[in-house]
Amino acid sequence: MIPFEDLLWVGYYAALAALVVAGLGLGVLHVLRGRSVATQLVVVGAATVLATISGIVVISLMMILNDHDRTVVLAVVTAAGLVAMAVSVLLGRRLVAANRVLVEAVRADRFRPPAVRLPAELAELSRELDAAYGRLAAAHEREQALEASRRELVAWVSHDLRTPLAGLRAMAEALEDEVVADAGTVHRYHARIRVETERLTEMVDDLFELSRIHAGALRLSRRRVALAELVEEAVAGTEALARAKGVRLRGDVAEGPPVRVDTGELGRALRNLVVNAIRHTPGDGTVQIVGEVGPDEARVTVSDACGGIPADDLPRVFEVAFRGEAARTPGGGAGLGLAIARGIVEAHAGRISVANEGPGCRFEVRLPLTGV
Repeated sequence: MIPFEDLLWVGYYAALAALVVAGLGLGVLHVLRGRSVATQLVVVGAATVLATISGIVVISLMMILNDHDRTVVLAVVTAAGLVAMAVSVLLGRRLVAANRVLVEAVRADRFRPPAVRLPAELAELSRELDAAYGRLAAAHEREQALEASRRELVAWVSHDLRTPLAGLRAMAEALEDEVVADAGTVHRYHARIRVETERLTEMVDDLFELSRIHAGALRLSRRRVALAELVEEAVAGTEALARAKGVRLRGDVAEGPPVRVDTGELGRALRNLVVNAIRHTPGDGTVQIVGEVGPDEARVTVSDACGGIPADDLPRVFEVAFRGEAARTPGGGAGLGLAIARGIVEAHAGRISVANEGPGCRFEVRLPLTGV
């Protein structure tokens, strides 16, 4: 029976020897920190075996073990150490192989999680890589779509700018060269120049607004306002256009609490929707604006009699410069109105959608009432 005091000394010296070996092992691991996991696992196994042997040596020096017992214990520890080293090597080789499989999957054109079974940590890393590649692919698709819409926008704007500018130049040259001299024609030319100038100004304003939206520079000045007031302003601002085309314009808003929005920006979005509906509704047709405020959100719908939108075009209606074949008419604008409306609505944390309904289509704006 070992006296308790001697047992304490054994524990003390064995722990001290183990700490020395652990310190040496950590130093070696620091030096080999750039090497493979398999190499570091071998170092860990060797440090474990050496720490055990150092304890046995301490016991031997304290004369607690005789030669026979020391030989037996060293043999057992050596055998266990060799097994531990072999397991460490096998585990390291498995980790290296699994890591190599994951690296090959990453180097592929399109990352896909390896079919082989990976250790839990590498399997989690594989899932995260797959999710990251998915996000990158989606971002790349959005970037390509945005670039395509930008190219389309440049083409449309170039066309829409060139036409009025050519007309303005021709009328200015005619007036300058006195090709037209009668008062009626001169007056008509002046009126036409004013109309085309206003059209160009609206187009430039739309481009500026769209650039602010895309750059995230759209700053909203929110205030409480009745939804009926916004709808009435949209109707009043487009009534002349509807009357000139012979389109009936109706607005109807149910009573409800006020909404907290940027009245100028949201009013512009609603006017864009109404103008778009009027332009695509034939004479003697009807454009109806309906608004209502529910417990969680406010909703405004703009319904027209355009005859519907082709199913293939519905997902692209709010894209920059998209107008569809039927919309390519003089005075149709640069195709920015709906894109601007979507940007403004989304800046208010709202949603905008379109669907075919009845004799035409229905645009719907939903705005959350959070914070109202």
